[in-house]
Amino acid sequence: MSVSSSLRESRRVAAVQTPVIPIVTQWMMETPGSISLGQGVVAYGPPDAAMIAAREFPKSPDEHGYGRVAGMPELAAAFEAKLLAENNIRVRPHSQVVVTAGSNLGFINAVLAIADPGDEFIFPLPYYFNHAMAIDLANCRLVGVKTQSDYQLDVDAIERAITPRTRAVVTCSPNNPTGAVYTESSLRAVNALCRDRGIFHIHDEAYEYFTYDNTVNFSAGSIDGAAAHTISLYSLSKGYGMASWRIGFMVIPQSLWLAVNKIQDTFLICAPQISQRVALAALQGGSVYPRTQAATIGALRPRVRAALTAASVPCEIADVHGAFYHFVRVRTTMNSMTLVERLVREHRVAVLPGEAFGVTDVCALRVSFGALDEATVDEGLGRLTTGLQALCR
Repeated sequence: MSVSSSLRESRRVAAVQTPVIPIVTQWMMETPGSISLGQGVVAYGPPDAAMIAAREFPKSPDEHGYGRVAGMPELAAAFEAKLLAENNIRVRPHSQVVVTAGSNLGFINAVLAIADPGDEFIFPLPYYFNHAMAIDLANCRLVGVKTQSDYQLDVDAIERAITPRTRAVVTCSPNNPTGAVYTESSLRAVNALCRDRGIFHIHDEAYEYFTYDNTVNFSAGSIDGAAAHTISLYSLSKGYGMASWRIGFMVIPQSLWLAVNKIQDTFLICAPQISQRVALAALQGGSVYPRTQAATIGALRPRVRAALTAASVPCEIADVHGAFYHFVRVRTTMNSMTLVERLVREHRVAVLPGEAFGVTDVCALRVSFGALDEATVDEGLGRLTTGLQALCR
């Protein structure tokens, strides 16, 4: 073997899908004036109290040093109080909060803590692409399971997918990319299935505040007896408008603390101290801020739904009640990546391809409306629907 041929990237990393957002962003940069209905971000920033805390940082010179791996004790305590008040989750004595640099880090912490190479993780389809990438990076196997037509869980299909190598079932509700909010009964059934089969239930609640039409978010970690096999993931990126501050939380069984401590200490030691101070101030304000902001975004939903369900538009959407997405099935033989590129280059509007979320049997698109005002949403939807009509005849 030549020296040059050995100087290559890892085969493991080469097998991981390329992040789709930078690709679509590059197409937009090459097409000035494009509107993004793609990336899952919100239009607002943190509450005022959080920004005051940022300006007042540091409280002491010690905050320029390394912090605890699990996070500032006062921030972990604030999050425990939030979980009890809002999610009906009592953390101690059977669980522990770990502050993470966003919930993506929490997810890969969980994967590495519970799995060996070759182990399997069951995902309802479609899945969040960064979750899938983490599974590949860990040399594990993603097992996709079909959901129902409205993207609700098919618990029987999940049970049939369990093998001796299964380590966890992963659920995300409110869901990215579909906007579905899983029912309490289905999440209870999945959690009980995991308990009975001796596997973990990883439940991502990054969009917990984004529910509409009297739909209620249910936390799997609140189930009696769930603490020993349930890992819950949370984020301040969406509800509190803090994506760039990189703060999330995981609630883990106490038995996993040593493993997660090793992993997080290796990756980053601790979440940035300034971000933790900002998060503490945000949480101390309670849930009024994220719920108010979510309601403002929710007010855009009727406009989005009306545009995408017009008779002349060649697509179908499910009736969903969460997050700020619609997962659109398009009536075309074109693959979703090609369609997305043509929508950007020819109609100056960006969405994300269903292929990135594990859907390849139909052409699907994720449409996001969380980061836009009414006028921009209307203009973006106009370009999208016009483009779909022109390209999918």
